[in-house]
Amino acid sequence: QVRLVESGGGLVQAGGSLRLSCAASGSSVIIPAMGWYHQAPGKQREMVAKTRSGGSTNYVDSVKGRFTISRGNARNTAYLQMNSLKPEDTAVYYCWGNNYGSDYWGQGTQVTVSS
Repeated sequence: QVRLVESGGGLVQAGGSLRLSCAASGSSVIIPAMGWYHQAPGKQREMVAKTRSGGSTNYVDSVKGRFTISRGNARNTAYLQMNSLKPEDTAVYYCWGNNYGSDYWGQGTQVTVSS
C-alpha cells in the first residue's frame, strides 16, 4: 500500500516563498511520475506541476516562472518550490504519483497566501 505524505504548507504573505515536500512510503514500488495538484474552495482539482522519469516537466500556465518541481535523491520523493506567491495560489495542495496506470494521492497540505 503506497502512501504519499506532504509537508511544508502554511501561511505566507504575497510575494513570499514556500517549499512543499512529498515522500512515498509503505511499498517498494517505484513511482516514475510525480507531481502536484491544487484545489481551491469551490473549484475543481487542477494540475500544478508534473515530472516524469527522464526529467520532463509540465506546469500550468499560471505558475510558470514562479514554481519549480523537482525529484529528490531519495526514491519516490518530490518537491515544489513556490516563489512570488499570489493570493490566488491559495489552495490545498496534493501530491500525486503514478506507477504505470495506478494513481496515488497524498492527504493534502493547505497553502494560504495573504495579500
